[in-house]
Amino acid sequence: MTKCIGCGAILQDKDVSLEGYTKNLDNDLCERCFNIKHYNKYLKVQNKDYSQIIKDIDSKGDLILLVTDFLNLYGLDELKLKSPVILVLTKSDLLPRSINKEHLLGNIKLDVLAKVMVCSKNNYHFDELYDLIMKYKKSKNVYVIGYTNAGKSTLVNKFLKNYGSFEGMVTVSNLPSTTLDLIENKVNDELTLIDTPGLLDNGSMILSVSSLMLKKITPKKEIRPISYQIKGFQSLLIEDFMRIDMENTNIICYMSNDLDYRRVYFKRECNLSKHEINILKNQDLVIKGLGFITFKKNSKVTLWLLDNVSYLIRDSII
Repeated sequence: MTKCIGCGAILQDKDVSLEGYTKNLDNDLCERCFNIKHYNKYLKVQNKDYSQIIKDIDSKGDLILLVTDFLNLYGLDELKLKSPVILVLTKSDLLPRSINKEHLLGNIKLDVLAKVMVCSKNNYHFDELYDLIMKYKKSKNVYVIGYTNAGKSTLVNKFLKNYGSFEGMVTVSNLPSTTLDLIENKVNDELTLIDTPGLLDNGSMILSVSSLMLKKITPKKEIRPISYQIKGFQSLLIEDFMRIDMENTNIICYMSNDLDYRRVYFKRECNLSKHEINILKNQDLVIKGLGFITFKKNSKVTLWLLDNVSYLIRDSII
C-alpha cells in the first residue's frame, strides 16, 4: 500500500468520498492534498479519534516534539505523555515584541526536557532545536505531535530543507485535519521525523467556523495587543461569534488583528450561548482556537460564544 506523501493517507482510486482518493495510483499526492497545494481548495474529511495514535506513539518511549503556539498554550498536560518531551512553540514571529520570550517560556508549567521557541519563516532557533533533538533522542525516530493547526508539518518541512538532502513535501494548510496519518520523513541517516495527525481539540473555534473565517482567525503577522479601558457597562463584539459584557475593568486582547472588533455601550439580545464568569486580576480568559484576553482587574463578565466553542481561565502567561 502506498501513502500520500502530503497527508499520509493510503492512496486509493475506488471512492472519491474517502480519504486518500486519487485518479491514478502512480500519483504521489491524493486529490485532496493536490487541491490544497495548488488551488488552496479544502475538502473536509470525517473527524477521527486520534487519541489512540498518541497512546501508541507514547508506548514506544521515543522522543516527542510537542508543538503549539503562544495563542494555544492550554491542555497540553492532559495528554499525560510518559515519553521524553521537548516543548516547541512555533510561529514566534507572531509574538508581540512587548512580550519577553524567556519570561513566557518560564511561565509554562509543564514537565518537559526543554522548551524552545522557533519560527519556520526565518529559521529562528532551529539549530538550537536540532541540537536538543540530537541530544535527547532515544532512536532515529522522533515524533511530532500537537493540536491541529499548530504548525507541525511546516516544522517538519523546514527540518527536511535545513538538515536533509531535499525540501519537504508534507502538505501544509491552516485548515484542520490536513495530515491524516503518520508520515515518516527521513531528515538524514541519524534522524527521522514522524509527522502525525493534528489532535482535534473539542471546543476549538477552528472547528466551528467557515474556512473563510478561519483565515481571519489565524494570524499571519505579529499580533498587536488591543487594550480596552472599560468604564461603566460595555460590550466587546468579535465578528459574529463572540461577545463579552463587562463593567469597569481593563483588558488586553491577544488575537488576530484581522478580526472585526466592535464596542457597544448598551445591552442587547444575543443568540449565542451565555456564560457567567468571575475572573481575577492578572488572569487570562482563553477562547479555544482563537486567543486570549488578559484582565487587569477582578471582573465579573458575561461571555457569549458559539454553542460548540469552549473557554478556560488560567493565570496570565504574559
